[in-house]
Amino acid sequence: MSKATLARAAKCAASVASSEVKRPAPRQQPRDGASRSEKITDEHLRRLAIVYVRQSTQQQVIEHQESTARQYALVHRAAALGWPAAAVQVIDEDQAHSGSSAEGRSGFQRLLAEISSDRVGLILGLEMSRLARSCKDWHILLELCAIYRALLADADGLYDPSQYNDRLLLGLKGTMSEAELHILKSRMQQGMWNKAERGEVLNHPPIGYVRTIAKGFVIDPDEQVQTVVSLVFEQFRRRGSVNGLLTWLARNDVKLPVRPHCGPNRGQLEWRRANRVTLLNLLHHPIYAGAYRWGHREVDPRKKIPGRPTTGRTFHAYDTCRVLIRDRFPAYITWEEFEENQRKLAENSRLGKLLAAPRHGPSILAGLVVCGRCGHRMLVGYANTSGQKRLRYSCQRDAIDYGADRCQSLSGAALEAFVVERLLQAVSPASLELSLAATEEIERERKQLDDHWQQRLARARYEVEQARRQYAAVDPEYRLVARELECRWEESLRANEQLLADYGRFTRDCPTRLSPSEREQIHALSQDLPVLWHAGSTTPEDRQTIARLLLEQVTVTLEGNTDRVEVELRWAGGFISRQTLFRPVQTYEQLSNYDALVQRIDELHAEGNTLSEIAATLNVEGFHPPKRSRRLTPATLSHFLRERGVRSGPLPKSVTDESHLRADEWWLADLAAELSMPIATLHRWQRVGWITSRKVTAAGGRWAVYADADELLRLRTLRSAPRGWPQPYATELITPKRI
Repeated sequence: MSKATLARAAKCAASVASSEVKRPAPRQQPRDGASRSEKITDEHLRRLAIVYVRQSTQQQVIEHQESTARQYALVHRAAALGWPAAAVQVIDEDQAHSGSSAEGRSGFQRLLAEISSDRVGLILGLEMSRLARSCKDWHILLELCAIYRALLADADGLYDPSQYNDRLLLGLKGTMSEAELHILKSRMQQGMWNKAERGEVLNHPPIGYVRTIAKGFVIDPDEQVQTVVSLVFEQFRRRGSVNGLLTWLARNDVKLPVRPHCGPNRGQLEWRRANRVTLLNLLHHPIYAGAYRWGHREVDPRKKIPGRPTTGRTFHAYDTCRVLIRDRFPAYITWEEFEENQRKLAENSRLGKLLAAPRHGPSILAGLVVCGRCGHRMLVGYANTSGQKRLRYSCQRDAIDYGADRCQSLSGAALEAFVVERLLQAVSPASLELSLAATEEIERERKQLDDHWQQRLARARYEVEQARRQYAAVDPEYRLVARELECRWEESLRANEQLLADYGRFTRDCPTRLSPSEREQIHALSQDLPVLWHAGSTTPEDRQTIARLLLEQVTVTLEGNTDRVEVELRWAGGFISRQTLFRPVQTYEQLSNYDALVQRIDELHAEGNTLSEIAATLNVEGFHPPKRSRRLTPATLSHFLRERGVRSGPLPKSVTDESHLRADEWWLADLAAELSMPIATLHRWQRVGWITSRKVTAAGGRWAVYADADELLRLRTLRSAPRGWPQPYATELITPKRI
């Protein structure tokens, strides 16, 4: 390239540079730009400009004040865009509320109401996520703004939701806001899960524990607290149910130690009356066995009720929760005892499949009887008859659940008498050992209660001494303080006196050791367990408890519809014994030896024996009527033979002479046999005039009843008519044929 060419190029570059230097700087556009400001019309300016202010949590409101100040400063931006100060409103009711939902955000709901009233021209927010982090709420807002021509503005620009491009951009911003919230929640949740898997996510310590910085939860250092918690588990082990535990605690005035986690007395020890919910929470908590659990109260969104943030929680058992770490904390009981407690609680639940807890009612085996046919627990039913409760066990689970027929049913009195007899036989050799063990157990329980009272008295004495020292430390002339401390001292003294009086009543009613007379009474009662079992002072709950100590299950199987019952007793320890029980039934046909009974009666009757001789022979040979509590008598045999159409014995010829009967007449006993009905029922029909009859004096005053073919049909219809038969047919059925 020549020197001339280089010179011309340099000259051109210099001229260009000089022209660029002299060119005026371009005019800086405002942040919203001229094109964006054209979106604001006079119609918008005639309406309100609303500044929406929101922070998600109370902590952000307190600590992030600069963000709050920036949001309130949007009022000046509204003025810069042309709105007068009187037309600018601030909505800040939603401070410390999350934008994940419109529920509970009164400010956002008021904003939607103002837009729907066509009173809003502009909505300003620091970010679009301040308005909503839910796509559902966000698109409702956009739809209303598009309909009523309201503008949206944030730090990035001005948007008109009625325009496609702006609405597309706003939709992306809403989606990003919701995704950002999801990411934040996911990060926090994963961090909490990782921490929980190490057993380090701790909330409020349960009863009997306190929280430390270094070790987390440790056993409460107060000895009385430790004693009461241990006493709760020991008494539940003995009583076997929450109801029995609660009753024992209330009867002995044993209160539970509680350290409130909120309020003015936070962390301070308080003694409160025991209640069922607290005891259930205590018994279900695996921390008392030294285990850490987390994730047992997760929220199910399907069960969550709108407007109620605490709903939707699902409770998981200790073995199904998200995290379970054994041997994490110091324990009150062993893990095996904790699992045994859970089994007992499940059995005692009315909603569980097993109903084996002692309950109210005279039934001794309630919850222990199992159907041998289907394996379900048999239900207990009571029927009041003449002021007495008649007990019955029935298997109706398939009938209740599936509408099937009832499986089997039997009288409870016969079954319980049979089982109780075996129970008393089983424990009679060990009666002395049982009495001695009962004596030691009673003394040990009374010693525990006395130790608990001594701890309460020691605490009361300390509070009295503390109040005295506080009063002595103050200047007596400073009456503003001394007067209050004096009142506190007097209150502690009165409480101590009341506690001493209660302890005196306890020692009188429940001495620490049994007296010699009480020991002799226990030994005397142990020598005759049947008398002790049937004593009026022995409650049904006591009998149920004894039965559950010795028996695990009673399986009952009826042999068809007969009186024969196979009973299987599964004793504590695994031993199984099987016996046969003969229950009372309604009819002779239900007797398992019915055929043998009929054959034997026919043989004796054919030999010419009288009814008394037949009854005596059958009783000696072991035959029984359906009601097994009775014996066969001549009357029952006569009724049995009449039902089978057999005369019970020879009658005088003058009595049986058929010449005394007229045409179509029957002897009353013969007609009863023909109709297969009791003679007493036919006698009643004769007395009320439902049959046509006459007394035959020549035949010993026997009754002759007229009954031709039509009359027999009427009587059979009347006999088969159920109780309460329809009234329109009453006159026709009870009116006899006259001769």
